[in-house]
Amino acid sequence: MTVLTQELLDRIRSRAAGYDRDNAFFTEDLEELKAAGYLAPRSLLETALDQRRLAAYAPATALGINMHLVWTGVARVLSERGDKTLEWVLRDAAAGELFAFGNSEAGNDLVLFDSTTKAVPATDGSYAFTGTKIFTSLAPAWTRLGIFGRDDSDPENPLLVHGFIARETPGWTSLDDWDTLGMRATQSHTTVLDGAVVSADRIARILPVGPSGDPFIFGIFANFLLLIASVYAGIADRALELGVEAVGKRTSLKNEGKPYSQDPDMRWRVADAALALDALAPQIETLAVDVDTLVNHGSAWFRKLTGVKHRATETARYVVDQSARVAGGGGGYRTSSELARLQRDVLAGIYHPSDTESVHNTVATNLLGALDS
Repeated sequence: MTVLTQELLDRIRSRAAGYDRDNAFFTEDLEELKAAGYLAPRSLLETALDQRRLAAYAPATALGINMHLVWTGVARVLSERGDKTLEWVLRDAAAGELFAFGNSEAGNDLVLFDSTTKAVPATDGSYAFTGTKIFTSLAPAWTRLGIFGRDDSDPENPLLVHGFIARETPGWTSLDDWDTLGMRATQSHTTVLDGAVVSADRIARILPVGPSGDPFIFGIFANFLLLIASVYAGIADRALELGVEAVGKRTSLKNEGKPYSQDPDMRWRVADAALALDALAPQIETLAVDVDTLVNHGSAWFRKLTGVKHRATETARYVVDQSARVAGGGGGYRTSSELARLQRDVLAGIYHPSDTESVHNTVATNLLGALDS
């Protein structure tokens, strides 16, 4: 059962424009969502459905919360498959700790399969991390940050080390550098690691450099990509609502003062947006159920997961664009309009991994095999 009451959602929507205008973190939203129990671990399907709903009211709030929900989702995926190594994540989340995602690196288009961050091992099993992470959502508020880096202590066998630091851990700095076109309330500052130590009991995985079928990596991709898809589907839901409202209110002098809802061209645009949007729910929800019920798609998993993220973000951009067109300049191009904010927020979808190029490469490799060397 969802904890997102209509009253809570209405309050969250009422603050979204102010956060965006002031380039401010969604502090009040976070406090209310925590108090309501929204950050507690649940099935991926339940989480995806709620994230889609929340995003229709406040996209940046939903996107920021996503990062916490990814880590609790990873822990849940592992636990359901008999791996208890991240049970402590579930306990910490239940106790009120807020998890964030500190993996993205500028210039690293291999994403989780290599890292520009150095991970230096110590004799006690801990690792010291030095490097720069970008797009660290929840920067003002996280209490646990997931990071990873590369251990080159054995040059013949480089390793990727994943772990978590606490906010009180020395050796990290959050830069106040989030001034973006959209998704402003996420406050996804750059994080600089300078010898930040992850203790041995908070090392989540040590894996070879390169692609991996480890359940930990699967859990990250499954939760990240499906929840990202859900957020952008929610943006599209709201954009379509605004488009429908707009054509009902705008009138046409050409058509003797009739509303644009009676204009065949405008009707076609609204209908085409809806047709595109209607295809997202079956794709997102079916894959979420497959993760929850341990369906094994084998090597096709990454094709399916990257594909749904790609389809959701591209569809959301299309739906927002169609809604902006039917709303006209007066309703969709003013900075004060919600639709204008959605136009800016939806653009962020093209920057989340997996990008369009890597998605098509993943699908082509699944179907055709690797390129000849």
